[in-house]
Amino acid sequence: MPLDGAVAAVIDGSGVLTAWTRAAAELLGYADVDVIGRPARALVAPRRPAGKPPAGAPGGRVLTLRRDDGERVDVWVRLLPLSGSAVLALGLPAKVLAEWGDHTAVARTVLTQDAWQVAFHGLDLRLRQCSPTVRRSGRVGEGGRDPLCDMPLVDGDGTGADLLRHVMETGRPVVGAAGVLRAPRPDQPDLIYSLTAAPLYDLRGDISGTFTSLVDVTARYESGRRLNLVYKASRAGDALDIRSTAEGLVETLVPTLGDLAAVEISEATLQGAEPPLRVHGLRGDFRRIAARHAHGAWPADLVQVGEILPAVPDQPGFRELERGTVLVANDRRDYLSFLGDVPQAARMIPRDLYASIGAALVARGRVLGYVQVFRTRRQYAFTGHDAKLLKEISTRAALGIDNARRYTRERRVAETLQRSLLPPVSSSTAAAETAGIYLPPRGEAGVGGDWFDAIALSSLRTALVVGDVIGHGLEASTTMARLRTAVQTLADLDLAPDELLIRLDDLVQRMAAESAHPDTLGASVLYAVYDPVTRLCRLASAGHPPPVAVHPDGTTHVIDVRPGPPLGVGGVPFEVTDVSLPEDSVLTMYSDGLLDTARRSRRDPRRPPADPEAEYAARLRAACRPGRPLRRIGEALVERARRAAERTDDVTLLLARTRAVPDDSIADWRFPPDPAAVAEAREVAVAQLTAWGLHENVFATELVVSELVTNAVRYATGDIGLRLVRDAVLVCEVTDSSESQPRLRRAHNDDEGGRGLFLVAQVTSRWGSRYDASGKTIWTEQAIGAEQVLGRD
Repeated sequence: MPLDGAVAAVIDGSGVLTAWTRAAAELLGYADVDVIGRPARALVAPRRPAGKPPAGAPGGRVLTLRRDDGERVDVWVRLLPLSGSAVLALGLPAKVLAEWGDHTAVARTVLTQDAWQVAFHGLDLRLRQCSPTVRRSGRVGEGGRDPLCDMPLVDGDGTGADLLRHVMETGRPVVGAAGVLRAPRPDQPDLIYSLTAAPLYDLRGDISGTFTSLVDVTARYESGRRLNLVYKASRAGDALDIRSTAEGLVETLVPTLGDLAAVEISEATLQGAEPPLRVHGLRGDFRRIAARHAHGAWPADLVQVGEILPAVPDQPGFRELERGTVLVANDRRDYLSFLGDVPQAARMIPRDLYASIGAALVARGRVLGYVQVFRTRRQYAFTGHDAKLLKEISTRAALGIDNARRYTRERRVAETLQRSLLPPVSSSTAAAETAGIYLPPRGEAGVGGDWFDAIALSSLRTALVVGDVIGHGLEASTTMARLRTAVQTLADLDLAPDELLIRLDDLVQRMAAESAHPDTLGASVLYAVYDPVTRLCRLASAGHPPPVAVHPDGTTHVIDVRPGPPLGVGGVPFEVTDVSLPEDSVLTMYSDGLLDTARRSRRDPRRPPADPEAEYAARLRAACRPGRPLRRIGEALVERARRAAERTDDVTLLLARTRAVPDDSIADWRFPPDPAAVAEAREVAVAQLTAWGLHENVFATELVVSELVTNAVRYATGDIGLRLVRDAVLVCEVTDSSESQPRLRRAHNDDEGGRGLFLVAQVTSRWGSRYDASGKTIWTEQAIGAEQVLGRD
């Protein structure tokens, strides 16, 4: 406080010091017995050039006094007469007085300057003193009330009064807090101020009020706000989704620029098609996809999100918008005039509209849509700065929307391509009932290269395939198409699973050699062949996750397929795993995207990582209830992946419920390689067909058996096998140890042979051959009449 260090002494008429204060004794260091009763002049040092009185000294003079230790101290002294001839000498160290003077000078300077607003507030927050700029700003209200106290803070909750009370309660100053000082009239914009506040102390050291400094930073704040808006508008397009970009745009504009904002996009743009170069009015081809109200729900009387804009005739203003001009209408009538004063325009304008501003979303010379901003409660006009800001924002937003449109188009093309290449989601054969599910990734990844397939093979067998091509996008989809076609072609050759993967691996290596990015070309494949006659499933894997099967009794197990390397590595053989699957077993094959989703959803630093295959098997066991349709089982298994907010990889799932041919629909025999076996084979085949009631198939089957067994006797060296299988078709198989390739050819008139297979092909619907380690099997299929199928024993 300013009187800290003040001293006093009493001097009688003869100049003798009769009393002094303890502060005086401490300042000079003398004991009372050494000073009291002695001449006061003895304490004064010899004269030296008189110094200038300290600033703020109210009269008096500066004396240099001796201390007990020989040092000297300058003290400002003023003499006050007492009764009689005695005087009271009041003193203050010159240093303390100079500091007090500086404080007084600072306060006087701050309160009289005319550059920024400075004020002192009392404990009741009323103005005690202020600079001239405060009075000119209109802040001095009735009874000293200051509008500053009602100023809402920009960077936090509360008002200016809350901030000043906080300063007085804590004694801690606040520097540079931003607040909004409301305009005195509704047609004027608010002002942004930077507020600095510090506590004031009285002479006792208690807080008696606050000191405030207010600087107008509206221009700087608006500049930063505009820069932030432009940045946010640029980031709104990062999602590569048109609706998300539009929603981000209205969130950017409201409430910063206006009270309401809406975005309309052309139907062509939403579909990913090429938007128009010119817009000749509104003809039911623009849809509102985003809207925001700063003070509640979007008004019910306005066009709603998802609704088509009303038809509006063409106006010259549309050409101005297409050229990049921002429409500013600070009067409701101006906006109605732009729309042509048509009745349907009422649904496009808020009832309490005060001012509006709008711009076309134009990118690469094409009109994508429009953005509109309205002011209702804030009743002040849009300025040229606002128009410039909206133009910058709309330009950047239009580029984001156009990028999203182009991405949407490419994604739809890729999805259409991929879905057109996938088989039907469900199928039914003699071997199995199948159901497949494919989920494309979400976000920027685009479509992937996953696929599934169920391929009908000879002798009622079915091949099941799930593959996953490395990468995403059109390149992955086209690679998938080539591989799926290759698998179907190779499967039709009746190759063993390991042999098929070897051939497929060779193809991928050739494709990589032709690619500009060979290191990114590869795939994983799981290939299985199920035989309903033997109930045997043969599987081979090229770096693919293992399948999981559920038996009819509910037991579930992960099939231990010995995996080979992914396709494209080369030089490593693949192995076949054989597993027996009883009838009504459910075999599931999937891509790693299904497990990746499970891993992310279960990610928890407090829990140890789970085994995804084991967890999937448990979920499959719970979902695979008896009699439940495969499609519903599949939906339960992919539910977590379908609901996942993040899905960076596509998800593929193939389910197959196995079937089995009854034992009484299978007949097989073994014959020695003897010509007499031909007649015997015909006899047993005819007898079996008669027993099955397949009388219409007797003649064709007798011809097939006779020709195929005759060829086997002629070229084979071991026993000959004959098998008949009755299902939706009649299958006839002849097996021998020969590896010769049967060929179908047309015999000439003078040829003695060569007509056998030609005749077989004429009386059957399909025929072919396959090979295994013991030789080859020639098979045929014949249609069975519906009445014969229904008439089975």
